[in-house]
Amino acid sequence: MRVLAALSGGVDSAVAAARAVDAGHDVVGVHMALSRTRDQFRTGSRGCCSIEDAGDARRAADVLGIPYYVWDLSERFEETVVADFVAEYEAGRTPNPCVRCNEHIKFATLLDKAVALGFDAVCTGHYARIETRTDGTRELHRARDLAKDQSYVLAVMGPERLARSMFPLGDVASKEETRAEAAARGLSVSSKPDSYDICFVADGDTQGFLRSRLGSQPGEIVDASGTVLGAHDGAYAYTVGQRRGLSIGRPAADGKPRYVLSVEPVNNRVVVGSADDLAVRSVEADRAVWFDGTDQSFDCSVQVRAHGTPVSARATRRDGTVEIALDETGALRGVAPGQSAVLYDGTRVLGQATVTAAQRATAGVAR
Repeated sequence: MRVLAALSGGVDSAVAAARAVDAGHDVVGVHMALSRTRDQFRTGSRGCCSIEDAGDARRAADVLGIPYYVWDLSERFEETVVADFVAEYEAGRTPNPCVRCNEHIKFATLLDKAVALGFDAVCTGHYARIETRTDGTRELHRARDLAKDQSYVLAVMGPERLARSMFPLGDVASKEETRAEAAARGLSVSSKPDSYDICFVADGDTQGFLRSRLGSQPGEIVDASGTVLGAHDGAYAYTVGQRRGLSIGRPAADGKPRYVLSVEPVNNRVVVGSADDLAVRSVEADRAVWFDGTDQSFDCSVQVRAHGTPVSARATRRDGTVEIALDETGALRGVAPGQSAVLYDGTRVLGQATVTAAQRATAGVAR
């Protein structure tokens, strides 16, 4: 097969490309330039898309003996991932930019361009497995190394894009194994730090980034009864479940910490309450993507954060939406609109949808 290997400049994508070469595929490497203002160097584990990353990707391609190109996708990235990130926070929701990047960039723009150029598949360094059933249907599964599993952020891709994807690292036992393989292959990125932050917020200051885009929007911080407890400089800087940085002068009556229960962009208010108020009994979600024809109502496990713990639930499919009833109230806490809800059957991904509301155990529907 002709395979386009996405080379980020990190160790995972380099080893994934190397495995694709070993498998006998005709591999071409491409580095996606996603930032409009790329720094010369990356600082430790912060950010990506630096000139240094592009150079590391080129050196990996040289070692593997494959052609290498840089594609400037910065405009598309700004229009879809970054703009969506800002708009979602402004609307009081909590987006996952990695999910949107996989949806719009890696498995839409990149894959579509690859297919147009005659490639059969795109290879990435994601930690997830693809299993093929006897009828040829491909399934997306969790990685062998659950600590590195990235099936959550890949669930938005759907079956058509999965059919043209390769994840050679899905069966790797640990990240240490990947690094050891990179070192054995002579890849200089073998000891390069992972990037953990939002790639376009390289300094890690998400609130500062949002403030630079949305400006100052002062408003009130209130409790569930509407009593004013403090003030904020922009409701967009808060997310459901947040505890730190609330700047509330008076302590709660019971002396316990307060958490953000909801963000109300129309009123420009942030509502806070106790930890118990965060307990959720059901979740509503839309923009559903399914990997096969599951029943209209079925048992599953649901995960609402990239490295969150899956909890048992029963899901009911409707037209483009899904209602998820948790087996145990409080098994999930602090579910925010905008988050991805990914449904699993064991290790197999059934589908994904975007949270619109969470039914709290103590205070009705949080929107």
